[in-house]
Amino acid sequence: MTRRTAPAALAVLLHGRRIGVITRLAGDRCIFAFEEDYVEDPRRPTLGLGFKTAGGGLLTAIREYRVRVPPFFSNLLPEGHLREYLAARAGVKPQREFFLLHALGADLPGAVTTAPIFDGTTVPDRRHADDARIAPDARAPLRFSLAGVQLKFSAVMEAAGGLTVPATGIGGKWIVKLPSARFPAVTENELVIMELARRIGISVPRIARVPVGEIVGLPDDVTRLDGHALAVERFDRRPGGQRVHMEDFAQVFDQFPEHKYERRSYANVAAVLSAEGGPEAVADFMRRLVFSVLVGNGDMHLKNWSLVYTDGATPTLSPAYDLLSTIPYLPSDRLALGFGGSKDLHGVTRNQVRRLSDKAALTVDPLWRIVRETAERTVEAWRDHDVKRLLPDHVAAAIDRHIDEAAGRMQHA
Repeated sequence: MTRRTAPAALAVLLHGRRIGVITRLAGDRCIFAFEEDYVEDPRRPTLGLGFKTAGGGLLTAIREYRVRVPPFFSNLLPEGHLREYLAARAGVKPQREFFLLHALGADLPGAVTTAPIFDGTTVPDRRHADDARIAPDARAPLRFSLAGVQLKFSAVMEAAGGLTVPATGIGGKWIVKLPSARFPAVTENELVIMELARRIGISVPRIARVPVGEIVGLPDDVTRLDGHALAVERFDRRPGGQRVHMEDFAQVFDQFPEHKYERRSYANVAAVLSAEGGPEAVADFMRRLVFSVLVGNGDMHLKNWSLVYTDGATPTLSPAYDLLSTIPYLPSDRLALGFGGSKDLHGVTRNQVRRLSDKAALTVDPLWRIVRETAERTVEAWRDHDVKRLLPDHVAAAIDRHIDEAAGRMQHA
C-alpha cells in the first residue's frame, strides 16, 4: 500500500474558484488566509457573514489554531459518531481537523471544496492519510460528510425511485438518514414533523421514506439495520450537480460546533436575518421557531439554522431541515437556545416575544400575530395529518399532548 506525505496546505475553493489557503504549520497548528485577488474583487462571492466587517468589507486578520481548523471550516465537518465513522474509513485521526478536511473536502456542504497543495502545487486528489504513519484503505471510499449525529450518506435517486449510494460518496443529491438504535422511529418522526411543517407553509426539502434494504451501495456494516431510512433532497445541490453555497449560524457567529447550544440566543439569529433579509426573513424565522416549540423540538441549535446564497452573494434563510419532536424521547427537554429569556418548550408568552423583539430591534406586534397564527394552523394541520399513522402510538400520543398544551397556552396568552 502506497504511503504519501501529507499536504503542506489546503486550497479553499468556492464554486471552483481558489479564494484562500489553509496552511499547516509545525506543532499541529494551522492558519487561513484569503487570496489577494479575492480580497480585491468588489464582486467576490460570499464565503460567510462571519468574515464580514461592520462596514461591509472583508475580515482578513489571520489567526492561528492548534489541532483545529478555523470555526467556519470546522463546521463543515461531521460531528460525533459520524465523524469517528468517516475518519476511520479514511484513515484519519478524527480530532485532527486539517487532515479530516483534506479527506472529506470533495463533498462538503455548500459550494466550498478543498484540494491538497504539495510543494506549492494544488493536486486534485483527496485520498491521502493524515501523516506518513497512516495509510488510507483504498477499499473504503469516503462518503457524505454533512455534520450531524445520525449516519448520513450521499445518494442518487434513480429514475425508478430507488436510492443508490455513489461509490465515491461525491455528487449525490439526496441525504440518506439511517434509523437510530437509540431513538425508536426517529426517521418516521422527522418525516411526520417535516411534512407537518410543509402543510403550514414552512419551506422544507423533498423527502421520502425508503426501506434500508432497498438502498444500493451502503457499507456492509450498516446494511444490517432494520426499518426505514429518510431520504432528504439536498438544497445545496441543483440538478446536474451544481453547488449552492450555504452556511449555518455557528459559522455566521464564528463558533466551533461544540458551542452550537451556547453563547447566542434566537434574538441574535433574528437580528442577523433582519439585517440581511428584512421583515420577510424574520417572519419566516419566527414561524419556524414557534412551530418548533409547538411540536416539542428541543434541538434547534445554531447548526440547524442555515443561510443559502442562491445568487452567490445574498443570504436567504434556507429550507427548514432536521425538524422532529424530541419530547417523546426526552420528556423534560428544553429549547436549544434562549427565546426571550426562556427555554421552556411548553408555550410562548407575549413577554418572551417582547424581550426577543427588544434585543433584536424588532417590532413586537407582527411577531406576536405570527405566534397566534402558527399555533392555530399547526393544531388544525396536526388534527388531519394522516402521515402520523407511521408513528408508534406512544410517540404520536406524546406529540399530540404537547401540541395541545403548547398551543393552548399561546392562544390564551
